[in-house]
Amino acid sequence: MATCSGFFIVQGSGMSDKIDQQEEQSITRRFVAGVEYNGALFKGWQKQKHYAGPSVQEALEKAISRVANHTVDVVCAGRTDAGVHASAQVIHFDTSAVRDERAWKLGINTNLPDGVCVNWIMPAPQDFHARFSAVARRYRYFIMNKQVKPGLMHDGVSWWRRPLDAEKMHEAAQYLLGEHDFTSFRAKDCQARHAVRTMKYISVKRLNDWVIVEVCANAFLYHMVRNIVGVLLPIGEGKKPVEWCEQVLAAQDRRQAGVTAPGEGLYFVNVEYPEYPHLPIDGTGPAFYQFMSHAEG
Repeated sequence: MATCSGFFIVQGSGMSDKIDQQEEQSITRRFVAGVEYNGALFKGWQKQKHYAGPSVQEALEKAISRVANHTVDVVCAGRTDAGVHASAQVIHFDTSAVRDERAWKLGINTNLPDGVCVNWIMPAPQDFHARFSAVARRYRYFIMNKQVKPGLMHDGVSWWRRPLDAEKMHEAAQYLLGEHDFTSFRAKDCQARHAVRTMKYISVKRLNDWVIVEVCANAFLYHMVRNIVGVLLPIGEGKKPVEWCEQVLAAQDRRQAGVTAPGEGLYFVNVEYPEYPHLPIDGTGPAFYQFMSHAEG
């Protein structure tokens, strides 16, 4: 050890490097990531106090915690029900671990079970929040509309054997545009403080044997999309008039609506973050929809 002008100089000890590493590891950083998953393999997004089966949240938290070497909590843009899929879910988490983006992605995916993966990950500002920073979420609901039920995609799409008029379904759906009280489309177990939501976009279209319902709103109630589809299906069959959708909305009574459509046809496909345009969110999914749209074009 030598001295210079009254200050100690540590020679060859590496102590300064250790101090720098310790200081770096004491800093909490926020990361944002894009996740896709097959909802058929999970009992929904949210982990439960009493175990009822695997959840996406639990799988991600275990994998990320293992890579970070400390317990990590994960927040998502929109919670999905059992059986519901996602092609562009967005999450954030905080960590003091020092890893580069490649190490995070490879490490997390190595520790995840089948049916879920992280497509991208990057540092985020501390004020970014996967849920509260989002201004809109988008879902697509896929109905295979033919007499024979699907074999290969039985847990990835919904099936309706009776013919559906997609044009009438689309016309009916337009009554839902704008800000409304969506109580009629809210599951009884919904814990939201109120049922007012703003529907920014809704469409129904046919691609050969497929009927696709696409919805975009600032936020969604529990089972809201599936209950909307449940109202549109009898209209598509001709059992209910187009105006019935407006009547159900105005009733603000879940008992006046239709059935809850199955979860397997529903995909979480996009999130809007206007203040964070650099996020590489791909809202064109799922992959088979990209192929269908390209073939139709």
